[in-house]
Amino acid sequence: MTRTAIAAMGRTLGPAVIEQCRALFEQEQQALMQRVPAAAVDRCYGDHPRQTLDLYGTPAGAPVVLFVHGGGFRVGDKGGAHDWQNAAVGRMVAEAGMLGAVMNYRLLPDAAWPSGGEDVLAAFDWLVANATGFGGDPARIVLVGTSAGAVHIATALKLRPDLAAAGLVLLSGLYGCTPLDDRDLPYYGPQADYAARMPLDALVDTALPLLVACAEFDPPRFQAEFLGLMSARLERHGAMPRGYIASGHNHYSMAMHLGTEDRRLADEIVGFIGQHCA
Repeated sequence: MTRTAIAAMGRTLGPAVIEQCRALFEQEQQALMQRVPAAAVDRCYGDHPRQTLDLYGTPAGAPVVLFVHGGGFRVGDKGGAHDWQNAAVGRMVAEAGMLGAVMNYRLLPDAAWPSGGEDVLAAFDWLVANATGFGGDPARIVLVGTSAGAVHIATALKLRPDLAAAGLVLLSGLYGCTPLDDRDLPYYGPQADYAARMPLDALVDTALPLLVACAEFDPPRFQAEFLGLMSARLERHGAMPRGYIASGHNHYSMAMHLGTEDRRLADEIVGFIGQHCA
């Protein structure tokens, strides 16, 4: 039934689709929110009001998962006690025995490229310094991002190629395999700067473990970015990174359903973390 409803939404983006997706998962996510309260809220990793993160779980020496939300560089929030969206990812990994961290970051119009990548690095550094106090292992931090969040993680790698993460999980991101969309000009700046600012080379060259995913009903641009990155890795290394196509999901539901009874992508992410954080 969920697949049929998501398929009927098509491949379009926008607030109406987000609300339709939220309605599909509301009951299950409300239950998850009750099961897993936050361990810490609004911890500041920088001086800007948006530079905060929440923590979920009380593990002992477990891997840390930092989730970076999407929102087209303009909107989005880490959620929390009153909104399960995005916070559900932290709760999901907490139920798997890990320390979940869910961050906010600076948005347009106040912050343009490379602010998102800079904020991911600042949050990462905060976790390296502070995760032990919450039961996390600062030597085993995995970054997970969806849409703009995946872009910001990839940008963080471009800014810091020696990033000491245990792995990167990129859900429906933009990496530099398709032309600039006019909607993204305010974030990236002039067309002439676009190619140099995209993180494709960093993702192709990195030795960090990657899990790259897209959704069956993602817009074609995001699917082309997924295929382009996989192809570039194959050409450079003779092998593709770990990949996943979320069948029956769209651009929003792919991250929004994490923590529900549909365990396919959650198990893929948890399995990837287990493989590289043993």
